Amino acid sequence: MMPSDQFVLFYNEIFKFLEKKGDEELRKYYDRVSRRQEDFCISLFTDKGLRGMFEYWERIRVEENCDCRQNLTDTYLEFRMNVCPSLSKVVKSDAGPCARYCDHCPGWVLPIFSKTGYFCVYDLVGRTKPSCYMFITKDRSLAEAKYRERLAMSGADLVFTNIPSDRI
Repeated sequence: MMPSDQFVLFYNEIFKFLEKKGDEELRKYYDRVSRRQEDFCISLFTDKGLRGMFEYWERIRVEENCDCRQNLTDTYLEFRMNVCPSLSKVVKSDAGPCARYCDHCPGWVLPIFSKTGYFCVYDLVGRTKPSCYMFITKDRSLAEAKYRERLAMSGADLVFTNIPSDRI
C-alpha cells in the first residue's frame, strides 16, 4: 500500500492534471470516487443513519490521526476538521497544492448523502487552510438554515451542499 505522505501528493497531481482539463473532468473524477466509496458507506449510513456517519468519521480520525471533532445529536451530525492531515502534507510539500484540492471531499460525500436521504452543508473554510466543517441532517429546513449561515461566513466558492438549488 502507498504511504499516505505519497498518496496525498499523488492525489494532488491528479487534481492538477484534471483541473487543467476543466471542471467537468474534476466532477467526473469525484463521481467515480463517490461510487467507489459507496462500498464502504451506503449500508452503514442507511442502516445506522447519523450514528453510522459518526462511526465512519471516527474511524477516519483514528486511522489518519486527524485533529477533528464531531457533535452527534438526534437530528444532525457536525464534523469539524481542525487540522486536515491531507491538505497539511500537500501544503508543506514543494509541489504546491492544486487550487481546488479540498473540493474532492464534498465532491465524493455529497452524492452519497443524497443517495441515503441526507442533506449536507460542507464548508471548506479556506482553500489553503487545512480545516473544514460539515453539517449533515435529514431535516431540509435545518440544512437550508445552516447553508445560509455558512454562506454568510465563508462565501459561495467555499460552501457546498446537496440541497436542490431551487430551495436555497
